[in-house]
Amino acid sequence: MSPGPPPGPARRLALYTLVVCVLAVAAAVVSFVQGSFLGIVWVLLAGLSSNMTWYYMKRDKARRAAGADVTG
Repeated sequence: MSPGPPPGPARRLALYTLVVCVLAVAAAVVSFVQGSFLGIVWVLLAGLSSNMTWYYMKRDKARRAAGADVTG
């Protein structure tokens, strides 16, 4: 039993951008709690990274589906 296909570059990028998104949300919360409006920048970064996560996950899913059609 193999654990599955190795993660491709798109899946790895999706994981990295998800981590950036979570950290940006945490930084935004801390900034707003401390009374700093710098949290707005963190919210924008969280939005950008969440969109990148969605894109890379969709791209990896499409790549795997295309690979399954060709080989299976």
